[in-house]
Amino acid sequence: MNPEPRWLSDREQRAWQAYRRMFLLLNAQVSRDLARDSSLSDADYDVLSNLGSRPEHRGRVSEIADRMLWSRSRLSHHLARMEQRGLLVREECATDGRGAVVVLTEEGLRAIEDAAGPHVESVRRYFIDLLTPEQIDAFAEIGETVVGGLTAADTGTSGPAKKKAARR
Repeated sequence: MNPEPRWLSDREQRAWQAYRRMFLLLNAQVSRDLARDSSLSDADYDVLSNLGSRPEHRGRVSEIADRMLWSRSRLSHHLARMEQRGLLVREECATDGRGAVVVLTEEGLRAIEDAAGPHVESVRRYFIDLLTPEQIDAFAEIGETVVGGLTAADTGTSGPAKKKAARR
């Protein structure tokens, strides 16, 4: 027999619905701006920015997949399309014959550098500039707490250790 669901209070329902609408509307708007301003998708931007911030602009496919919360297969298909567009190249991993390394091309580096300014302006316009500094701090803390709880659930951490991990 299933226990009775712990229904959301009006206050909790308001918070959940506000988050869901904000998430959908904000992601859609920022994605539209990114595509309009740079012809990059969110996934393209995530891959390029991830590589752009790494030494020598290179990274293992497995690490990028983990960071993006994608399967390696899904990422591999996306990387193939990006490779066809000249944004990156794939190389065999020197230390692991089974692994692959992705490297930004000059065109890929230019694409992320050109996209970054307009993208951050979009994030500012539709998110950051609408909030007070206190709201930004609260939002960051809330996000870190929820992410910590979700990642702790994946690793089996629970209770106080989960809260401590979320604050790191």
